[in-house]
Amino acid sequence: MAIGKRSGNQDDLFVARSSMPRSAGHPFYVALDRELRTAGFDGYVEELCGRFYHASLGRPGLAPGVYFRCLLVGYFEGIDSERGIAWRMTDSLSLREFLGLAMAESPPDHSTISRTRRLIDVETHQAVFRWVLQRLAQEGLLKGKTLGVDSTTLEANAALRSIVRRDTGQTYEAFLTELAKASGIETPTREDLARIDRKRPKKGSNDDWVHPHDPDAQITKMKDGSTHLAHKQEHAVDMDTGAVVAVTVQGAVDGDCASIEGTLAETFENLDEVRKDDGDEKVSERVQELVADKGYHSSDTLLLLEGEGIRSYVSEPDRGRRRWTDKEGARRAVYRNRRRKSGAHGQGLRRRRGELLERSFAHTLETGGMRRVHLRTRLNIAKRVLVHVAAFNLSLLMRKLFRVGTPRSLQGAKAGLQKALSAAREALLALVDLLTLVPLVPLLGISRNLAIWTALPRLSSNRPSATGC
Repeated sequence: MAIGKRSGNQDDLFVARSSMPRSAGHPFYVALDRELRTAGFDGYVEELCGRFYHASLGRPGLAPGVYFRCLLVGYFEGIDSERGIAWRMTDSLSLREFLGLAMAESPPDHSTISRTRRLIDVETHQAVFRWVLQRLAQEGLLKGKTLGVDSTTLEANAALRSIVRRDTGQTYEAFLTELAKASGIETPTREDLARIDRKRPKKGSNDDWVHPHDPDAQITKMKDGSTHLAHKQEHAVDMDTGAVVAVTVQGAVDGDCASIEGTLAETFENLDEVRKDDGDEKVSERVQELVADKGYHSSDTLLLLEGEGIRSYVSEPDRGRRRWTDKEGARRAVYRNRRRKSGAHGQGLRRRRGELLERSFAHTLETGGMRRVHLRTRLNIAKRVLVHVAAFNLSLLMRKLFRVGTPRSLQGAKAGLQKALSAAREALLALVDLLTLVPLVPLLGISRNLAIWTALPRLSSNRPSATGC
């Protein structure tokens, strides 16, 4: 065989379609595409988004099915930005097959994805989220009886150094420069400004400062203790299956006791839509139990849950002795919650809360890549988050149907199979060593077969393939 050399010739003007490179397709995306097509996903979203387009005028835009599939890929590939999604689409033949693009058709550019997102309203993205919930209900992955609620922070696409005063529009650096001159420093350096900023108390008030390009972002302390402009994302999770029933994006400094009301309203609306469209008796007629951490514990929250007929299992912080003068209803609600959460059922729910709620955040924010958002304003972030979490719910469906929830889990399955085969081989080697000590082995007629097995090469998880990959 002669050595191959790179060709520097000009490309052919015409290329036969049969000779163009094609992908065999990623097994996960092939299965997901088949599931979406069987359920009529593309036709549903085209009908849903038809009101945003003119019937005949203008150049045809990005197909709604392709747009939502792009956002689904953002979760499955762990890509946080629309620019990164567009690059990944261009780079992968298997993802082109998943989008349903023709050979001569280019994947959508990031500007096209962004323009389509701005065109389609948040209610349509919410409808797509509910469509996925209906598919979960049909497969028995949505109960709606016991819910868990928790929240976390999302780092905003805005820098603290760019904030301005709400009243005058003055930048933060100009404000510090004035303070330095007032203290006697005529030409302050960056070190002088940093020293003054450290010594100044209450320097990050959201009442005084705002980011000019993302007014919804608020100054808050993150999970790691650092201070950033951020938003808050809140999940309501089905404690029986782990499915996210509702997701909302709210102000970063909004307390949990204030934000839970909006999340519960979204949860009730989603479950009502699923029951109305699906009519499946597997979905509970109403939410009966709710578990949350101590950030949600307050008299108003417990009264709200009792008014909705929901039994609460909310962890209680140590507030010391409380006075219940003229608060008989709040006292009963707090004592009932305290009694329920201390029981065996309450303790079990709190353990499952730590597992299922943190799992949804870990998959969507950490491995899913959405801990830091690349969009501005709460409305745009909510659109992306809704489809991102819908993809997480789709992964639960795929895990039940095909035993694989994400494309990357196939890699772990292969390594696990190799490890299991290696363990089986080691066990057989030990068995051969044991049987060689028994004089009746030749009479049993099994030593020859075991010798053939032991002559095979050992399996290893890091053994190279025939191609050297």
